Amino acid sequence: MINTNLSTDLQNDILNVTQISAIPSILNVICRTTGMKFSAVARVTDEKWITCVSQDECNFGLKTGDELVLETTICNEIKQHHNPVIIDEVVSNATYCNHPTPAQYGFQSYISYPIYRKNGSFFGTLCAIDPEPAKIDNQETKDLFALYAQLISFHLDAVEEVNDLNIKLKEEKHIGELRETFIAILGHDLRNPVGTTRMCADILLQMNLPEMANRQASTIKSTSYRMQGLIDNLLDFAKGHLGEGIRLDRITNNQALKKSLNQVTKELKTIDTHHKITLNIDLKQDVNCDINRVGQLYSNLLGNAVKHGAAEEPIIVDVLAINNSFSIRVSNSGDEIPKAKMLNLFKPFFTTNSANNKSGLGLGLYISSEIAKAHNGIIEVTSTQKETNFVFSMPI
Repeated sequence: MINTNLSTDLQNDILNVTQISAIPSILNVICRTTGMKFSAVARVTDEKWITCVSQDECNFGLKTGDELVLETTICNEIKQHHNPVIIDEVVSNATYCNHPTPAQYGFQSYISYPIYRKNGSFFGTLCAIDPEPAKIDNQETKDLFALYAQLISFHLDAVEEVNDLNIKLKEEKHIGELRETFIAILGHDLRNPVGTTRMCADILLQMNLPEMANRQASTIKSTSYRMQGLIDNLLDFAKGHLGEGIRLDRITNNQALKKSLNQVTKELKTIDTHHKITLNIDLKQDVNCDINRVGQLYSNLLGNAVKHGAAEEPIIVDVLAINNSFSIRVSNSGDEIPKAKMLNLFKPFFTTNSANNKSGLGLGLYISSEIAKAHNGIIEVTSTQKETNFVFSMPI
């Protein structure tokens, strides 16, 4: 358990070391290779010496979070002179035979290598001790400790990077959830004023008004339909990203389906005066679907054709239910869709940046594809210099 009396930064440093799964193996290899019975990774600061992880086979008594008085450790000296210390046998070592630390902690052999972070700062030490002498002042042992010290430093940086990324990811996720919640609330609250606007336009159209006023009321009504479509797409997008997804209310009612498709066509004709829209419906089989959702999908596909289709050229819609398949094909003349843009058509917020698409949010085709998926169907696109076809198909 990490000492909760430590500062948050020190607790995090120790926690990061404990997250490195290779360290217990490293300490075990050190003990097996050198014959020493205690090894540890220590965090050493200007004021503290703290055990991060240890392997204790001699009851030295240090566990994760335990401290030693900094001034009583040789690691404190290593922090100052930056060089490793290696002692085969204290009593025969001219430098450390009278040093107080070996006598205080009862060891005869000692080795400690500094651990530096990638930015060059001193982190602590990789050390080992034993109450008996050991043959450790050799090149193989030095290379082993140097390699392991570098490896620990590398893993520390990796752990911190992952932790930072996780924190940023949580923050971004939280911001995303707030943004989508805001979109959902905004879309919901906009429905009432848009509905009121359309109702007022209907009332004006029923009155005996001058031709100019009638045209303005018609424009208000057609614009309200456009706004409603944008709001519906925003709400569906927000719901999908908040986990609700596209939920369906399937029924089998071909007459209601035809009525819905005709109504959508009528609404688009009200808005658009530059295309002749021809709707052909041939339902030889019953279609089980969410009629409102299919109407929304069709509205998006037809609206897309109206926006991008060549002016004064017809838009042909073929609706078929045959051979256990239901399909809606929307065909229009116009410029060929570039191959690069074809790959992104059904991604959210993707727009073609064309002059006739400045009012779009780039959600219509995305929502349509999600409605298609919810019906176990697909939307396919083909485009040439002569004709562009969007085809929704689903199994019956």
